[in-house]
This record gives sequence, structure tokens and C-alpha cells, in this order.
Amino acid sequence: MFGLKYSTCYEKMQFVYSRNGAGLLPVMARPASWTSCTALALWCALSGAPLHAQAATSPLPDPDKKNVHLKGKSAERRAKAQAPKEAEASPKVEAVTVHAAFNSARARIAPNLGAVAYRMGQAQISTTPGGENAAFNQVLLRMPGVVMDSFGEEHVRGEHGGLTYRINGVLLPEGLNGFGQELDTRIIDSVTLMTGTLPAQFGFRTAGIVDVTAKSGNSLNNREISLYGGSYNSFNPSFQVGGTKGKWEYFVTGSFNRNNIGIENPTPAFRATHDVTEQGKAFGYASYHFDDTSRLSLLTSISNANFEIPNAAGLPKLYDIHGAGDVKSQDVDDKQNEQNYYVVLSYQKTGNKLNYQISPYFRYGAINYTPDPVRDMVFQGVAEKENNTFTTGGLQFDASYEAAKAHTIRFGVLGQYTSEKLWTRTDVLPVDESGFQTSTNPVSIQDNTGNWAAEAGAYLQDEWKLLKGVTLNYGVRYDRFESSFDHEGQASPRANLVWEVDPSTTVHFGYSRYFAPPTAQYIGQATLLKFAGTTNSPENFNATATKVERSNYFDICLSHRFPQGLSITVDGFYKQARNLGDLGQFGRAVILTPFSYRTGKVYGAEFGGNYHYKGLTVFGNFSFVNTAAKDVNSAQYQFPADELAYIKNHAIKLDHEGEFTSSAGASYGWAGNKAYVDFLYGYGLRSGFANTGKQPSYHIINIGYEHTFKKYPPP
Repeated sequence: MFGLKYSTCYEKMQFVYSRNGAGLLPVMARPASWTSCTALALWCALSGAPLHAQAATSPLPDPDKKNVHLKGKSAERRAKAQAPKEAEASPKVEAVTVHAAFNSARARIAPNLGAVAYRMGQAQISTTPGGENAAFNQVLLRMPGVVMDSFGEEHVRGEHGGLTYRINGVLLPEGLNGFGQELDTRIIDSVTLMTGTLPAQFGFRTAGIVDVTAKSGNSLNNREISLYGGSYNSFNPSFQVGGTKGKWEYFVTGSFNRNNIGIENPTPAFRATHDVTEQGKAFGYASYHFDDTSRLSLLTSISNANFEIPNAAGLPKLYDIHGAGDVKSQDVDDKQNEQNYYVVLSYQKTGNKLNYQISPYFRYGAINYTPDPVRDMVFQGVAEKENNTFTTGGLQFDASYEAAKAHTIRFGVLGQYTSEKLWTRTDVLPVDESGFQTSTNPVSIQDNTGNWAAEAGAYLQDEWKLLKGVTLNYGVRYDRFESSFDHEGQASPRANLVWEVDPSTTVHFGYSRYFAPPTAQYIGQATLLKFAGTTNSPENFNATATKVERSNYFDICLSHRFPQGLSITVDGFYKQARNLGDLGQFGRAVILTPFSYRTGKVYGAEFGGNYHYKGLTVFGNFSFVNTAAKDVNSAQYQFPADELAYIKNHAIKLDHEGEFTSSAGASYGWAGNKAYVDFLYGYGLRSGFANTGKQPSYHIINIGYEHTFKKYPPP
């Protein structure tokens, strides 16, 4: 089968492209502008299997997308009762039933009882601008409470980071924070964002759980080559190959993306200077079914991305460098390379009462920053070459046991070890006590540091059906964090009460105690002292190690489904924290480093709604968040002295606070056609001294149309 897809959209965008502490990139508001993002995609299917069936059918949403997932056992019993009848229909249906049983069993091992869960399936992902070609963060931004920030970051409920990514229920080890979007949207069958008061099986990074279910079963029967492109010289070829054979199933995807807007533009110009990116990704999945109750699966991923660091023209020369000649700021040639590799092996066993999954995993990540040695010295007095690597290995075990009709016990352990290495070679200039250079010849300072961290956690919880429609999910977990710079542990109780008022209305109340360690990144005082008397010297040399964030979290939620196809969710949350964790970018290289505040709090509310009828889909989200933090108590060298003094005595806003955030959209599909419109809006991101200023709001409008031409070979 051969096909051609044509789509066009128009985007209106206004955004600030640099944040407080983002090195020399100037903070400027880009004026609102309309941008054409017309794209032509050519694909070729190499088999007779259906290709992108959702493009030719009504793009109906998954009915669970914006509702709390609080399903009881009755639905499972109905599914089990129907499965044998469906299996008799055809071998294909039998295969689907087996896959569904495994996925259902995995959900019983790690349910989201009491947590707020927003889900998107393939049909809704296809209406995201770019569809499967879109960056993964564009999918998350269509969910309530998710805020867009510079460098492709997203923040959930007033948290800078703290997201845990899982694929098929298995933890994806945390990597380094950079520009790249590591996960490929093409692998997704569905994605669920869980927030709020999480059950006891979720620990460490608890701002949100991004749970990706990869394609499986008949959805793997697909062979496709695709070419996608558009504005900013975007060029995005990709391929997908998958299938099932006997007890085996497999899926491989690869993509390459090149464009001229890899990182946000720091100037108001329509096109950025020096902003080309080239990104390659590959993902592989294979599984073997020993029988109808056990399977072994393997996930692998490779990503390699190159970024040019965009420049601002007309910056003044700050330093006199011997032999530099006539140089201009728009010609600075700084670059960053990011690499990530991971492999996950998982064995799953299902039974009548006991279900379990055990998964060893490994990850390696690296960020390499290459400066322009002459121009960087002229315009900022520092030229630093960095190589930062993360290596993580771990093991995860989760199980569920139906002890009685009203009690399901869940338990598990997780342990992982991370090694971090940071190698730098920094060219600087010597300066006097007033900060004026005393030589025109740079000197080079080399520093090699490393950190390690061991994280371990164990949990036990009980899903107790108190009454008809009333479930109490309670438990406790113990976590331990041992590292080269900190040693802590905590027992954390969790409890969620879920009340199914009627088949259409659900209410939950929850409390969770959280223990969130920092990443294994720490720069000690010995490193800072090497730069004393140079252009790279901090204002202070206080390098207190970052502690584990400990917090109390409360959540209340109401969800309701109206009979006309409308579903709504309303949620309120409050968090009180000690050693509130944050991340900052304090140099030219975009490598985010941890620091913390002595105390902090975060509270807010979310609204999510969706409506679907035949080919029409409509969704709308709105969220409000307020943050307050006081007294920087780690990595103080990253802040000027006057700012530290102010924060010590005043509660400030967090720079990533998206005070008001909204997203909405509508799509309609008919006979191979699809039209859609959506928008993103955000207001409240902070800037300036101690985050006392505000960045301008951002608003993005997408209008698109797509038609699929199909040419079938003659019978």
C-alpha cells in the first residue's frame, strides 16, 4: 500500500526563551507571530496490514482520558467472562485477548487507585500537531497541570522536574537534563500521566508518573517508511517495522530529525541564528510468550542529538583577548551533543491470585558541550568544555496477591546504583579584586569530579473494599538514599479513600508522604576554589550538599461522566515540603543542577473535560498553581550574595511556577479527512531578581487539516 498525507497548520506563538540564571542568553520576549507549518508526509506500507487506521476513521478519544481510573473488579470479571467467547471467533481475536490479559494483569500489579490519571490513546495523539512526528512533550502539554518552559521542559503541578517515566510498567532510569526529547511518540499505544497522592509502589520522583504503554499485539503488524517536513527546514524521515510470529512479537522504529529551530530563539527575530539540530532515535521491542500466563520482553532505545546554541547579534565585547581580532557575537559557535541508551528486560507472570513482574534495567547517558574558545572568551570571559555522563543499573520487582474477596495485597522492591562523572576544561582570565582582567592571555583549568548514588525502596499496601463502591488503598514504603554527598532514609505512609457515588461519579481523598532524593550531581568547594581570582569565580564558595526533599501531600478529586458523552475532572492539591528541591541552569551549557530551599509549599487546582460524539472530539483543561519557597540551603554558590540574603528572609515564587495554564482543542474526522484546532496558554513563569518578575505569557494556536490518499494494489 502506498499513501500520501498532506497537512497544514498555522501557529501563533509568544514566549520567553530564556530563564533566570540561563547564562548569557538574553531574556527577550518574542512578539506574537503567525507561523505556517505546512507539512507533506509520504509513506509506504510494505505489507497489506492497515496503516494508521485512525487517520481514515473518526478520531475518537479513549474514554478514560480525563477521568480518575477507579475501576472495580466487576469490569475485570465481565472481561474474563467474555474472553473465551471472543477467542472462539478467530485466532486474531485470541491473540488480542492474550495481550489484553497481560496488560490487565500488569495494571493489577501497579494500579493508580486514588491518584489522578489523565490518559491519551493513539486516536488523540494523532490529532496533536505533527501526530506521531511530534515531540513527546507536545503530548504531555495537552494534559491538565502541565506547563511549557524553555528548552522543551515541562513542569507538572508547580514542580521543576520530579517526573518518573515508565514503559510497560517498568521504571526508565533518570538521565541528564538536556534539550532532547528522548522518548519517541511512534512507540506509544497510550500514555497516562498520574499525579496527586500516589500509591505506595511509586517513590523517589513523585511529581508525576508518565506511564507509557508501548504498541503490542496486532498494532505491531505494520511496516512503514515515512517522510515528514515543513517550516524551519524541517526534515524528518522515519520507519516502523513490526509483527507477530508464533509466540514472538517485535517492533522497531527509527527516526531522524533536522531543523533550524532546535532550541528556543533568544531574539525577537523570526529565525534564530546558529540553531540547527540533528537528532536520531531508535527503539526496539521484542517479547516471547512462554504460555498464556508468562512472557519475557526486551526494550532497547538509542538516541543521539546535536544542537547548535543560538546566538544574539550585537552583544558588546566584554574582554580583550590576545589575537582575537574582529569577532561578532552572532558568530559564536557553541554546540551540545546528547546521547542516551537504555535496555530493559522484563519477565511477567500472571495467575488466578498472584501476578508479578521482575525487571532488570541499564541506562547510559552523556552530554558533551563544546565551546567557541575565542569568541566565548571575548563575550563572557569563560570558555568551558564539558563532558557529563550518567550510568545507572537497577532491578525492579512488583507483585499483587488477591488475599481475599475484599483485600488485594501489593508489594515490591526497587534498587538502583548511579555513577556520575563530570570532566571540564575551562579557559578563564585572571582578574583583580575589583573583577577587572589582568591579562589578555587565557589560562586553562581542568577539573574531574564524580558522584555516586544508591537508591532503594520497598513497599507494602492493601486495596481494601470497605463497602460497595468504597475502597481504601493504604500502605507504607521505606526508601533509602546513600550517595557520595548525602545519607538519608524515611518510612512514608500513603492512604487514598475512593468513593464511587454512582456509576458516573467518583470522589477520592488522599494523603501521601514523599521522599524525593536529588540527582547524583554535586560540585564541592574544592572545585570552586580552583576558579578564585578568575572570570569564572562565584560570588561565594558555599557548596552545601543538596538534601532529600521530604513532603506531605494532600489531594481531593471529583470526576463525573454525563450521559451525553461529556466527562469532567476537578482536583485540588496541597504540598508542604522541607528541603524543597529545584533545578537551575547556571552556565552556558544546558545541564541542569540541583539545589534546594529550606522550606516550601505548593498548592493549586485543575479542571479537565472532554466530549466526544461520532467523529467529533473536544477537550479543555485549566489549572492554577501557587508556590512559595524560602532560604536556599544548598549549592548557594549558584546565587549572587544579595539574592541569597533576600531569599533567606522572604518567601519567593519558584521560577517554574505556571500560575495559570490552559489547553483546549477540537477535531473532526470523516472519510479519510481530519480537521483540528487547539491552543496552549500559560502565564506566570517567573524571571528577574529572586523571581520577583514575570515572563510574558505564551499562547500557541494550531489549526490543521489532513487528508489521506490511499492506493491499494489490485487484488
